[in-house]
Amino acid sequence: MNKSDLVEHIAQEAGTDKAAAGRALDAALKGISDALSKGESVALAGFGTFETRERAARTGRNPQTGESMDIAASTSAGFKPASALKKLLNG
Repeated sequence: MNKSDLVEHIAQEAGTDKAAAGRALDAALKGISDALSKGESVALAGFGTFETRERAARTGRNPQTGESMDIAASTSAGFKPASALKKLLNG
């Protein structure tokens, strides 16, 4: 499912037009992105939690040359599914 499929699904389930559903989805994604950029987590009951994860700096290897290289520390987004979602996925 891509974004346009999701917008169509939201419009159908909410009984609204695709434009309004697209704006609602964009607003929800912006809210999640804004919270994560501030280091906050976003918990959606019954679905899961979006959170930031820190990766420490480390030394890696270039797979083409085998040369060692430094990999900088970074922050990424992560998702931890709720138990209800896990149960739905696993039967």
